Amino acid sequence: MSRLDGERIVLTGIAGGIGSLVAQRLRDAGAFVIGVDRFESDLADEMLIADLGSFEGLAKLGDELQVREVDGLINLAGIQYFGPFADQSPETVWGGYVINLVAPAMLTRALMPRFKARGSGRIVNIGSVFGAIPFAHFVTYSSAKAGLKGFSDALRREYAGTDVSITHIAPRAVRTALNSPKVLAFADATKMAMDAPEFVADRIVAAVVSRSRNVVIGFPESLFVRVNALMPRVVDQALAANDRKAAALFV
Repeated sequence: MSRLDGERIVLTGIAGGIGSLVAQRLRDAGAFVIGVDRFESDLADEMLIADLGSFEGLAKLGDELQVREVDGLINLAGIQYFGPFADQSPETVWGGYVINLVAPAMLTRALMPRFKARGSGRIVNIGSVFGAIPFAHFVTYSSAKAGLKGFSDALRREYAGTDVSITHIAPRAVRTALNSPKVLAFADATKMAMDAPEFVADRIVAAVVSRSRNVVIGFPESLFVRVNALMPRVVDQALAANDRKAAALFV
């Protein structure tokens, strides 16, 4: 693997199951890691405690990042809701969109003036296969992650021809504490493949180093992403049985 020697990388969600693994791999590659989370992490070279779920928290964090030397931003922090959309609380609807989509946009916006002025920088957005293949019972999560993919693509086009790289990474399901017991039951009932967090962390850092554009982790999910873009009704039919199994968990 190439090195990130001396690069100062901001990593949101550093205290999470994947975040801690990504942080260690970034440090092994020579990066100085500025961690962002609600909780402290021993893997951060510098730690910023922040609330990514409120405008005030994001504005404060943006101000703090603007006065630091930063070479890259990895938007990893995220939350997930699994269940009937009609049963989702207004608070979790709001939080899901803010943390999964608005926070990456706000933090990117805080750093882009400096990246643009010096002509270099890295933005890495961690999406999900669920954003490209929207799943029933993951309505807000899937739609927020779909928005993050659109944000990444539009931003990449805006900064085409510069050395500001925009990377979007879409893992499939990962075995972490983010999964509720019902998500695990759904994965078991539908034989959903779930990757080890160590494998996903390796792929994320490899994509950061190589400045990849779009990375989809997992097969056949990477194929289904293309099929869904071209023939969504085919995917509707393929997922119908799984959707019924998900609904049965909430009867």
